[in-house]
Amino acid sequence: MKLSPQGFLALNPPQRAAAEHVHGPVLILAGAGTGKTRVITTRIAGMVYNDIPPQQILAVTFTNKAANEMRERVATMIDEEQVKKLTISTFHSLCVRILRSCIERLGYKRNFTIYTQSDQIGLLRRIIVRKAGREENLDAKAANFLISHAKNTGKPPSEQEDALINEVYHTYQRELKQLNAVDFDDLLILAVRGLEENPDIQIEWQRRYRFLMVDEFQDTNHLQMRLLRLLVGPERNVCVVGDDDQSIYGWRGADITNILDFERWFPGPLVVKLEENYRSTNRILRLANSLIRHNRHRREKTLWSGRGEGDKVRVVTMPDAETEAEWVVGEILEKHRLRQRPYDGMAILFRMNTQSRLMEEKLRENQIPYKLIGGQSFYERREVKDVLAYLNLLLNHDDDISLLRVVATPPRGIGEGTVALATQFSIDHQMSVHAAMNDLEFLGGLSARAQKSLTAFLDFLDRYADAATTPSANYAEMTRELLKEIGYDDFLRKSCKGEEEFDNRRRNVAELLDGMQSHHERSKKGLRGFLDSVALMQDREDEKKDDGQGVSLITMHAAKGLEFPVCYIVGLEEGILPHSRSVDEGGRDEERRLLYVGITRAMEDLTLTWCHSRRRYGDKMPCMPSSFFKELDKEELDQTTYDTLANAPADEEFAADCFARLKEMLSS
Repeated sequence: MKLSPQGFLALNPPQRAAAEHVHGPVLILAGAGTGKTRVITTRIAGMVYNDIPPQQILAVTFTNKAANEMRERVATMIDEEQVKKLTISTFHSLCVRILRSCIERLGYKRNFTIYTQSDQIGLLRRIIVRKAGREENLDAKAANFLISHAKNTGKPPSEQEDALINEVYHTYQRELKQLNAVDFDDLLILAVRGLEENPDIQIEWQRRYRFLMVDEFQDTNHLQMRLLRLLVGPERNVCVVGDDDQSIYGWRGADITNILDFERWFPGPLVVKLEENYRSTNRILRLANSLIRHNRHRREKTLWSGRGEGDKVRVVTMPDAETEAEWVVGEILEKHRLRQRPYDGMAILFRMNTQSRLMEEKLRENQIPYKLIGGQSFYERREVKDVLAYLNLLLNHDDDISLLRVVATPPRGIGEGTVALATQFSIDHQMSVHAAMNDLEFLGGLSARAQKSLTAFLDFLDRYADAATTPSANYAEMTRELLKEIGYDDFLRKSCKGEEEFDNRRRNVAELLDGMQSHHERSKKGLRGFLDSVALMQDREDEKKDDGQGVSLITMHAAKGLEFPVCYIVGLEEGILPHSRSVDEGGRDEERRLLYVGITRAMEDLTLTWCHSRRRYGDKMPCMPSSFFKELDKEELDQTTYDTLANAPADEEFAADCFARLKEMLSS
């Protein structure tokens, strides 16, 4: 096969081999930063350039964003009219196309509706109320997660046949079909069924797409693999691109055996390894290689770079998480002001969302713009807003927004009808909702049961308001007691989709309480001072969103595919990375892959930190360094401590540089 001159010049020899080989099965093992998108797009353009009809080419990826980027890059290489004939889509979009051609054979009408998550939850809420009454504790969001997991694994939501969730599941599926609707999981399930049960339709689709490509193949689940096998025709022109070393989504169904056992389904493939990395220095890559080779079940590959050796990777031991945040942010400020590093080129990576709070606070204190990638700002998280709403209400009973947020969080026998009546009464009488709930005229119009529930809630607020308004009170301890009394932990568990989400949300609450405790210890402004500081932080957060630029705060799961000249990977402690739950569930290899992904985001400057102690649920707990440190090549590391760095004299060259810059600033 001949490539267009433009495509040929852009590829190294292994990339070119992968792009040229279009007939038969091909497995492209594309290591981090090895230019896989360039290979995929050049391969597609090359096929069209060599007279393969573009309408016979199908490229599948996971997100609309990735599909659009792929299409845009191909459009720079071939004629626009030919690009329009290509099919570059997500798995779900492809399944919709398939189902429009065969869903009638599965008992649906062709004009079926696709239910979004909010549609699903609305339907599940109605079913739960109907099946078990309004007092039932089964949360619609949790039910939705269990049902989705059941569909993807083929197992019932509960092992107990008479469990409410099983009945809800069957009713949900029956009613979806009556509504001529499908959810996102059904798209895959029904497309696979449609092709398996209708060989004529399967042959039709195999003839339509003679050349198939799948990007991010390590992230496919067993259903997506079944779909691929059904679509690949007798010519077996299938090319998959992925990296088993970056398979980090096992928790959401990704099956790493799809890429490890590719030959089982498509014997005799051409296997091409892309190992030349265009992103990082060799020291960073050798460090990553030394870590990942401890995974036994993987396809051997060794990343290398033509970008030179670079600096050693720093490992800095910190006394505690507060010092860690202060030091990292201080370094970022120094690199920006004195070394002219743009904020956009720097990132702080962490394993868990809870680790972002201290970093956010320090960045805001120093007025450094930042963006949180793949998650919400700490103070925007649902459980954090719940707790803050309780505290605001204790200090200001007339705060209607906070009252309406917490009155049924958790449920306490005050129904939506009662709340609606109180809200309307407050509007009619120009008073707060809290005042309306205390009004004898309003209370007189309620049932005895509603009156009792409302009175208990108001008494509860009054009790805690006394402590909240006492300047010397430990408001962190008071909040712990409040949350314990209302059973907030149990409420969180019931409203979460699974144990991992519950753990994360519970940790967020604990992190907020730890922040309150720290504020109490260093400030005499009481609870009002704490809430004011939170509000001011969120005000700066709004300014940051408008800008859209700045330091990236990002979990390692959300970092895949990104790159930054300067990276800090923080909180590398046993129990955090590797995460204790993942290790307990046999996921140590995936945790190692996660750190590998983190390391390979760095282009030039990488620092790893861990803390001797960290606050957990109010107490300072000792920490141990991650066991992964033992697996890192010591030759590539520069290990030091915070105390050593803090007490070191200023570097003469750096000090002279600083002086020169200051002089230049003053003269200008």
